[in-house]
Amino acid sequence: MSHREGYSDSDKKADIHVLHSMGYAQELERRMSRFSNFAISFSIICILSGGINSLAQATSGAGGAGIGIGWPVGCLISGVFALAMAQISSAYPTAGGLYHWGSILGNRFTGWVTAWFNLLGLVTVLGAINVGTYYFFVGAFGPTFGWEDTTTSRVLFLTVLTGAQALINHMGIGLTAKLTDFSGYLIFVTAVALAIVCLAAAPSYDFARLFTFGNYSGQATMAADGTLTGAPVWPAVSGWWVFLLGLLLPIYTITGYDASAHTSEETVKAAHSVPRGMVMSVVWSAVFGYIMLCSFVLMLPNMDDAAKQGWNVFFWAMDVQVNPTIKVILYIAIFLSQFLCGLATVTSVSRMIFAFSRDGGLPASRALSKVSPKFRTPVAAIWTGAILAVLFVWGSSLVSIGDTPVYTIVVSCTVIFLFFSFVIPIVLGLFAYGTAKWPAMGPWNMGRGLFSLFAILSIISMVLIFFIGVQPPNEWALYITIGFLVLTAIIWLAFENRRFQGPPIGDVIAKRQAEIAAAEKAVGEI
Repeated sequence: MSHREGYSDSDKKADIHVLHSMGYAQELERRMSRFSNFAISFSIICILSGGINSLAQATSGAGGAGIGIGWPVGCLISGVFALAMAQISSAYPTAGGLYHWGSILGNRFTGWVTAWFNLLGLVTVLGAINVGTYYFFVGAFGPTFGWEDTTTSRVLFLTVLTGAQALINHMGIGLTAKLTDFSGYLIFVTAVALAIVCLAAAPSYDFARLFTFGNYSGQATMAADGTLTGAPVWPAVSGWWVFLLGLLLPIYTITGYDASAHTSEETVKAAHSVPRGMVMSVVWSAVFGYIMLCSFVLMLPNMDDAAKQGWNVFFWAMDVQVNPTIKVILYIAIFLSQFLCGLATVTSVSRMIFAFSRDGGLPASRALSKVSPKFRTPVAAIWTGAILAVLFVWGSSLVSIGDTPVYTIVVSCTVIFLFFSFVIPIVLGLFAYGTAKWPAMGPWNMGRGLFSLFAILSIISMVLIFFIGVQPPNEWALYITIGFLVLTAIIWLAFENRRFQGPPIGDVIAKRQAEIAAAEKAVGEI
């Protein structure tokens, strides 16, 4: 009668009934508990990945206040999106959630655009996460192994790393969920351990440092040859402006919580579990990230020297202040956490590809939407997402615009694309709330007033993210984003408007019941 965590046969029937009512079969396997759904988003956010690899945006920007004040402000900005999305996810718990929300609350076009924004953001963010893992590995272990950064070594490393993540995903959601559950605990423990080590190594507890504004923009940083000739992290701007730019540290880090929605069809009691997983992954990442990063700032010998280190600030501080043995142990735990961050991101990417493909949204949709009867995973979607991420890193590493690599510019676009995919269904939900398009709320229900508040705050936050995300040295992100919008409009009007039907609605759902039964039988669900 009972399954995992009180998941009964009637609970399972209720989950499947919701899926059937939306016109889809239970092809994926419901093996993820409520904690697993939280853990996959928490693993992608991974404060040990973005929180560490992007530290220079604060330490070489507004200084201590960039973290002491900037981190909670940035987390609140990301959090309003999560709260608004949670309300929608509870009513429509399906894989590729954002795409469906954009379609159901709007129309075929808004769903299609949301899907493309989210998909491009997820593929490029997978590449960005694994590049961050590569540079962490080089910084942490490169001197020991004599590893030097070259385009060839970077692409080979990413190929092996991403291939391993795809292989684990290929083998079933059960294994992936176990590893992301472990990742959740590992991130908690490692973040606390790092905070304790930093506090123990701190020369003093100068808490005022956390609320003291500096302006290190335009200042040269340490180059590879040890001279102060490296490029500044930020071009010279005003003090308040460099603080706003530093908000990209928490905003870039606290994203990826849409993974809870993407794995809805593999989560037990999805209408209850998904919104909680989404919101709580942001809350705990914000809290533990703040403790960890504030402890790191307190450990720094002084902010002026830290600012000069640029992107190498974390390794410089650890080398100067921390016992070598303890440092290596922490490095191993951080590297493993970053690997599992990429693993969870492959899951999220593949479910988005799968969901969009089963409605014919991508080339080769029939193959990309196929689920393995043995592993109950969308195998082609998994490997396609992994391969595209590696190709993105390889191709963008070879091209520069001025002095800025295309890769760096596209990573800035990545966050803009992801948050655009978040805000589109939120805006649609603001107008669809209580109408025929969204007549009934799910069990996570804040009410009309709070949802409207968080939706409006999300719109304001999106404007801010876009504005600071296209500033120098990433000003080309503006032109890339505009170019993408123009290209999508052309493709939609010329091709997709006539071809793409979107998710099943109305009578189409009723007509698909025999097809749904056949699909479930093919994977052994019934």
